[in-house]
Amino acid sequence: MLAIADQADLDNGPRSTKPGTERMCAVTRTVRPIDDLIRFVVAPTGEAIPDLKRKLPGRGLWVTASRKAVAEAAKRNLFAKGFKKAVKASPTLADDTDRLMVRGVIEALAMTAKAGQVVSGFTKVEDALRRGTVGVLLHASNGAPDGIRKLDGIARQRVEFDAESGDDAPKLPIMTVLSSDELDLALGRSNVIHAAVLTGPAGKTFLSRSQTLVQYRLADDDINGSAKASLTTAVPDPAPLTPTISPIDNSPTTDTSLDTTNVRPRTTQQD
Repeated sequence: MLAIADQADLDNGPRSTKPGTERMCAVTRTVRPIDDLIRFVVAPTGEAIPDLKRKLPGRGLWVTASRKAVAEAAKRNLFAKGFKKAVKASPTLADDTDRLMVRGVIEALAMTAKAGQVVSGFTKVEDALRRGTVGVLLHASNGAPDGIRKLDGIARQRVEFDAESGDDAPKLPIMTVLSSDELDLALGRSNVIHAAVLTGPAGKTFLSRSQTLVQYRLADDDINGSAKASLTTAVPDPAPLTPTISPIDNSPTTDTSLDTTNVRPRTTQQD
């Protein structure tokens, strides 16, 4: 059960934001790990801005990583109340935060690609899946359902094969968080619909940032509950795709709770 705090919890600067630290959300008044929160600071212009990397100077105020929570903080003037001074909060702060998150995901994917750890195109992704070198499977959020279903099916076959080969609880995250245009921008190519981050440490930052973005977009149904909501398996239907990240799992249960910590890297191979 989450602890409830009475007053806004300001940190003393970026050095106080080490992993494992807990802070209070200014909206829900619940204490959470900072991985479930977004840090905001006051810019020299007097505006509240998100500090997604938790490195900006000055004291920080924390808000649950949810579009709805950020919008509510701006609407209720909670930044001024928390910082105890005049602070401007843009009515578009929630959307602005989303755009900054997307930019961070794109930058991380671009860096992973520069390290030679990304393949794109249906055929190359299919080949990487069959060879067992995929760490994260990516689909454009506006991609055609047929191709997505085919690759998801191959991913499941790979997971089943790995399980039969003795891999303990193999899982493979599938993401539909970026549009085709955003994938194009990250990879420097045109019309990218399918891509894969290969196994290895190079994709760690991309996976972490993507998880935060998905959490931000999908936590709106219950901002007082855990921001890491359970997600459905990423098998698209004819309806427009929503951003998802779901681990494919070979266990007999139907639990699809987000858990990327159990993704076990295999030997990385370059495509």
